[in-house]
Amino acid sequence: MAAAFLPATSLRLTPFSTLRFLSFFPISNPSPYSLFRPLRRPLFEDSPANARRRCFCTATSVSPSSSDGKNNHEQRIGSKVGEFRKKLRIAEVKGGADEGLGRVGQSLSVMGWVRTLRSQSSVTFIEINDGSCLSNLQCVMNPEAEGYDQVEAGSVLTGASVCVQGTIVASQGTKQKVELKVRKIILVGKCDSSYPIQKKRVSREFLRTKAHLRPRTNTFGAVARVRNTLAYATHKFFQESGFVWVASPIITASDCEGAGEQFCVTTLIPSSHETTNTSIDAIPKTKGGLVDWSQDFFGKPAFLTVSGQLNGETYATALSDIYTFGPTFRAENSNTSRHLAEFWMIEPELAFADLDDDMACATAYLQYVVKCVLDNCKEDMEFFDTWIEKGIIHRLSDVVEKEFLQLSYTDAIELLLKANKKFEFPVKWGLDLQSEHERYLTEEAFEGRPVIIRNYPKEIKAFYMRENDDGKTVAAMDMLVPRVGELIGGSQREERLEVLEARLDELKLDKESYWWYLDLRRYGSVPHAGFGLGFERLVQFATGIDNIRDVIPFPRSPGSADF
Repeated sequence: MAAAFLPATSLRLTPFSTLRFLSFFPISNPSPYSLFRPLRRPLFEDSPANARRRCFCTATSVSPSSSDGKNNHEQRIGSKVGEFRKKLRIAEVKGGADEGLGRVGQSLSVMGWVRTLRSQSSVTFIEINDGSCLSNLQCVMNPEAEGYDQVEAGSVLTGASVCVQGTIVASQGTKQKVELKVRKIILVGKCDSSYPIQKKRVSREFLRTKAHLRPRTNTFGAVARVRNTLAYATHKFFQESGFVWVASPIITASDCEGAGEQFCVTTLIPSSHETTNTSIDAIPKTKGGLVDWSQDFFGKPAFLTVSGQLNGETYATALSDIYTFGPTFRAENSNTSRHLAEFWMIEPELAFADLDDDMACATAYLQYVVKCVLDNCKEDMEFFDTWIEKGIIHRLSDVVEKEFLQLSYTDAIELLLKANKKFEFPVKWGLDLQSEHERYLTEEAFEGRPVIIRNYPKEIKAFYMRENDDGKTVAAMDMLVPRVGELIGGSQREERLEVLEARLDELKLDKESYWWYLDLRRYGSVPHAGFGLGFERLVQFATGIDNIRDVIPFPRSPGSADF
């Protein structure tokens, strides 16, 4: 039992009392792009009564009269913009407890892409998907339907975009409750026979070379919807908890992590087609032969940010609780399934808070967004549970329902040293925990329960973390979850000016580069804390996808910047 491994110092996390679960509404992100016909019947609902209501935009001409009662050319120019209405999606047609049976008898139009097409002697079955849900809408078409000649001629192929009009009827098949009896089909966009996304299964490695088409597959469509739900839930959690969203800069002159693995941003190398033909001698240099950064765009070296944390702290010391959510970059030459050169980070900062508040917030956040996925992505999660990771729904339910545990880094090392397990990497106080150590703690020692490790040695943590009274550790924490290991990392920030300056000197970091960060400690400093969460790691955790390059639309990694 897990209790046998619990050290005497293990504690239950204090609940994040200021936060509570709030109702979560289904996500609706209608695309701004649509097919519409100005001044004609729209392609959504067929009945005249609904034509105006379901239309995205109807242009109405305006012809004001001139003062002499005559219309002139200038006055006839212009039209009113109609009311925006979201499209009818397949998820709405097939959604609800009755899986669409309540719509039987309704006439409607659906637009999407052909997934499969099969013809029999007197009927043709076309499955259409519009990306709103995992399942397709089966469309049943006989030769009397308008546009059938395009199907018969072979113009409607897998991958083609179509608009199908017809009536919802109860399905005679067992795979779905309803289907669309087609009255008319319109071929919107043909698809060449070389289309690589066919019904047969292909490897995810192959699909990475077709990143512009892979969202049309079941797996990547489901990943995109879960990612969308997690992003929506992230904003909802923090907004309803009183946090303010802050846009942190992408270009920075400081290295938040102090690791030096940053992408340089420079105009010293000419842009566009001239780049490939630039001589090294064209880069301006000082008399000593070094790069003359004073001639660069910013007058000094600049980089793509690895974190928005430092900038976030400036707003936390003014607005109390803030969060950033945006892209970050790391020039780590690593080609593993766990690393990306471009990724998104969620980084809240809490003023007047310590490490306990930080852990409570991280726990409440993770439980909230996971619950949102389980409640609102049921079909996609069942797909992942069947085809990607058996038992993922149960694993995520444990995160929502079980209490998180915390223990010190020192206690974690003792547990690992006593473990009846051989690790590839050494276990020793003062060394950072590796993924195998983290997963052992959360998956085996604590039997699948999320665990937070706190109070790490200061030598293995960043300069901004608050030094503890023992002088050896800092008030840092890592949240460990099954299958992933570390998912969230955070700390109480060092709010004491003299201690922070000493730490910068100790690590030989240029204090001049952090003058504004130090100012926060000069002018009304407060205890504050925060954490960082790699968004792609969270998507991996929620979907079971094992390679991080498959949970971001267009992955950037060493040697790969296509699309």
